[in-house]
Amino acid sequence: MKHVIIGAGAAGLSAAKTIRTLRPHDEIVVISEDWQITSRCMLHKCINGERDSGSISFVKDDFFESFYIKWLNNTAVTAVDTALKTVRFGGDRINYDKLLIASGAEAAVPPIGALRHAQNTFVLRRLSDVRSIRNAAKNSSQAIIIGAGLVGLDAAYALLDLKKNVTVIEMEPHILPLNLDERSSKAYQDLFEAAGCKFRLGRKVVSTSENSRSLLTRVNLDDGSSEPCEFLIVAVGMLPAIDFLAGSGVAHGIALKVNSRLATNIPDVYAAGDVTGLSGIWPNAMRQGVVAAKNMCGFAEEYTDMFATKYTINLFGLQTMTVGKTIPEEGDDVIIREDVRNYKKFILRDGRVKGVILQGDISGGGFWQHMVKNDLKADNFNKPIWKLSYADFCSFDEKGEYLKAV
Repeated sequence: MKHVIIGAGAAGLSAAKTIRTLRPHDEIVVISEDWQITSRCMLHKCINGERDSGSISFVKDDFFESFYIKWLNNTAVTAVDTALKTVRFGGDRINYDKLLIASGAEAAVPPIGALRHAQNTFVLRRLSDVRSIRNAAKNSSQAIIIGAGLVGLDAAYALLDLKKNVTVIEMEPHILPLNLDERSSKAYQDLFEAAGCKFRLGRKVVSTSENSRSLLTRVNLDDGSSEPCEFLIVAVGMLPAIDFLAGSGVAHGIALKVNSRLATNIPDVYAAGDVTGLSGIWPNAMRQGVVAAKNMCGFAEEYTDMFATKYTINLFGLQTMTVGKTIPEEGDDVIIREDVRNYKKFILRDGRVKGVILQGDISGGGFWQHMVKNDLKADNFNKPIWKLSYADFCSFDEKGEYLKAV
């Protein structure tokens, strides 16, 4: 049997490894646009030279050889014919018996002014983007970043380390709006500003100015002001990379539609990772790859872990972990405990933990992830919520022997 996997990220490679374990003699082909395996969350460390490109791979150098996997790197898939069961790339094609679409996501660039075609506008998604940004930074001092999420701030951090003047523009009133609340995000804003970063919060880019060489010179904001620009990074989000599936019949909205076994509506076609829209974090993508691979090999298994909202942030030495919701809804109870070094926020609904923010000391984060993931009650103990631990959810016999988690 021949398995073809489109994409060499966490989902794709965990699937390839699983298939090889289950089917020692099957043929496995991985196709990816990247010429090198990279951990995308580490790309910003290559901008300032903290890491080199060879050190941010998440597999061993001999991964493909040791698992007898054929890797078509630096190869862009252009079409999938699900009737003929072929994948096209360039002027060539390859047949498959089982297909896994794990092509990930691409950076979204809004159609504002010259953002999509200016020569000095970049995203941060691939090693080629890192090289372009590094080249632009060599002869420039003023950088604009649109978007104050994790990718945008990672890029800002790297450029500040290169002593560039960085301005971050964010439409929401505080940075990291999808990850943190106003209080915990302000701690990072203060650190960035102390390092020389300028923020324009609650502002939108409405147009751009460029010169005769198709280079951006200014970005114009919705309050009538503008910011000078020598180069710009767009970091406003990601969209599933599925354009090559046009005409394939694979059902999708923004993301691909899959069932609990990660199968699409087309027989023998599966999907995992960012293309499914199920989760955007690394462990979940890897787990999806494993589940999809097992089903491709005929071992029925369902993907049930839809819990995706866990993030760990470490910038300027300040650690934060968020689990579940960070902003309460009407009817939620909010418990906050803070001091000069730490901030803890617990969001409860009907006594059940729906979200947690730990900033500073993030020990015990695994316990709170378990609480949120399993929708456990935390209001039936005679102690403050921040003092709860696994021990409070265990029962013991008369000898003090552990029995089970309650």
